[in-house]
Amino acid sequence: MRSLLMGAVLVSVAGCGSSGPLSREGRASKDSIRIQLDGVQPSASTGELKQGGKAVRFKVGFGRNGITCAGTRFEEGWTPLGTFRVNAILSKDRFVMDPALVKESGKTETYLRENLFHNMSSIDFKGDGEIGEYGEGYISLAPVPATPQPFRFNTYDGKFRWYSFAIHGTNDPSRVGQSTTGGCINVDRKAMAGLLKTVQLGDEVVIRSDSPCTP
Repeated sequence: MRSLLMGAVLVSVAGCGSSGPLSREGRASKDSIRIQLDGVQPSASTGELKQGGKAVRFKVGFGRNGITCAGTRFEEGWTPLGTFRVNAILSKDRFVMDPALVKESGKTETYLRENLFHNMSSIDFKGDGEIGEYGEGYISLAPVPATPQPFRFNTYDGKFRWYSFAIHGTNDPSRVGQSTTGGCINVDRKAMAGLLKTVQLGDEVVIRSDSPCTP
């Protein structure tokens, strides 16, 4: 993202805390994502996608303020540790969302499929004329067990949108491997392309760190 957005804007956004039933892709696959954050040396932070007996590793970036302990809070600039499940997958070519989130949005699935990622990507968060800050895609993560989050669907600058805690791409590859995001995990184009091809609704994502976390 520019990830979890800034200050008061954050409080007005998305809905990643849904824990409703999954459908369509429906059941968690055997694939899983493991992310290891290094709070001292962010460039050493990595992700690993397990596919069958193989593992694909990639570099990740995280929140500019640091790391919060599992089950504590979602706050601008901080990346939470813990276990999560994929509750939405958004890109130009792919749309899958937990039915509970579709219902919460107040929109039809067709509308969301045609508009949501485009709207999210077309907002210039920094006011510098650049858009597409989520790169190739956006994989939303809901905590397990559920933790209160300040995310809601809303309309900004005439665009219906939604943001959550997520793994997403970036339009600035130099940010990957740094502690610079608004809280989300960011990855480069190649890693996101691989994730978009394999990740399914309900897949497990575990985020860990050997560095101290903030309660």
